Amino acid sequence: MKIKQLFIVVFLMMLSSCQKFEDVSKNPNLPTSSPASLIMNGVLNSMHESAWNKMMRHNQFYAINYNYYGNNEYDWTTTDVRWDQLKNVLKMEEEAKTSTGKDTNPYAAMGKFFRAYFFNYMTTRVGDLPMTEALKGTGNTTPKFNTQKEIYIQILKWLDESNNDLAALIQAGDRSMVGDIYLQNDLRAWQKVVNSFKLRVLISLSKKENDAELNIKKQFADIVSNPTKYPLMSSMANNAQYNYNSTFNKYPINPDNFGFDATRQNMAATHIGLLTKLKDPRVFVVAEPAEAKINAGMKATDFEAYVGARNDESLDDMSTKILKGEYSLINRKRYYANYTAESTILIGFPEQCFNIAEAINRGWIAGDAAKYYESGVKASLNFYGISESAQSEYSAQESIKLSGGSEALKQILTQKYLAFFQNSGYEAFFNFRRTGVPTFAEGGAGTGNSGKIAKRWLYPNSERLYNIANYEAAIQSQFGGKDNVNEEIWANK
Repeated sequence: MKIKQLFIVVFLMMLSSCQKFEDVSKNPNLPTSSPASLIMNGVLNSMHESAWNKMMRHNQFYAINYNYYGNNEYDWTTTDVRWDQLKNVLKMEEEAKTSTGKDTNPYAAMGKFFRAYFFNYMTTRVGDLPMTEALKGTGNTTPKFNTQKEIYIQILKWLDESNNDLAALIQAGDRSMVGDIYLQNDLRAWQKVVNSFKLRVLISLSKKENDAELNIKKQFADIVSNPTKYPLMSSMANNAQYNYNSTFNKYPINPDNFGFDATRQNMAATHIGLLTKLKDPRVFVVAEPAEAKINAGMKATDFEAYVGARNDESLDDMSTKILKGEYSLINRKRYYANYTAESTILIGFPEQCFNIAEAINRGWIAGDAAKYYESGVKASLNFYGISESAQSEYSAQESIKLSGGSEALKQILTQKYLAFFQNSGYEAFFNFRRTGVPTFAEGGAGTGNSGKIAKRWLYPNSERLYNIANYEAAIQSQFGGKDNVNEEIWANK
């Protein structure tokens, strides 16, 4: 009997152990959930696109003259994608729904904006993407691709829904959102950003202005003509911008790296050439005069003393000329002096002004293009601390006053490019790719890619390896079977 009883005890102990395995296997030191605010904070940080990096060289704002620190080539390969960020957005929405019990809450409204932002980020780089069947996890590991047109229709829908949801939350007095590093949890401010971003998306589709399904002109007009429903930014105070600090989030060039790369980065001819041609006082803020010009008797206040290098120049030639003082370095006093040189604008008021001016010029909406153009110029000049007297002198020039027709469009696009300096990620490049303004340097050894400026990035390797059938179908339908950086995406055809 004793042996039998012992067997029963052991059996019961084993059964009890099996029943409690899930409990004992849980690590009490690891969280099983996260507050929506914490997830949103991470998503917002992932939106940040910094300054003085390779994308800003592709924008032809500056150039590297020493190959240890990189190059200026357009030898693009695969792009980074935002699937992980989108998964976090889904998790944020889930946690917010669980904690509030409401489908419409600040995090859900922001989630629609994030979806639009990240899908736009990806589709502008590659073209068609998995969207409808994406983000299903193991439920669908080989999602079909949506066309870029379908993606843009959905992006615009998400942005409209985000605006409407934010309006309802504002009306209800909802102040429950926390974790916002850009606009201090202000839903009214975010509503303006959402609508300004929608204008960016719409203007980026200018080559599809007659597409009936997209209905770009009407959507643009609806926003601008109805500020009550679609509030927009009214000043630089409304910018969505990344602010730096002296501890964890330092400006990308600062006293820590002054001794390493301060003389390895010089200004680009595309950017500096426009500033000097237009006698633009911003040149004195962002650049230093070329040493050789000063030695030849010019003053730091002479526009002719500022010279940029063509981004397509070979690094050997560029570095030799830098040693001779022939090119302007970046303004080391401004950008290396501290850890918080200036904020980086993600979505800003100057761009909004120029987008509206461009829409008026294209005949999409009625209005005074010069008014918006001048507001955009003034806002950008203020960003660089240009004095009122210098601003007035600059704006009084015939070359700056807005003319008419195609020349006016070129002026608007040029000023938008100048306002994008070290801001808004690849937007300067995307506008050049869409319009050809301004003229970018290409063809030399420094361009790479057989002397051509690339038009898109390759799809990530994960699509080629794990979603091959859908990947190949997408490449065939868009580019005749070639996943090539020199192919044109649908939006720009």
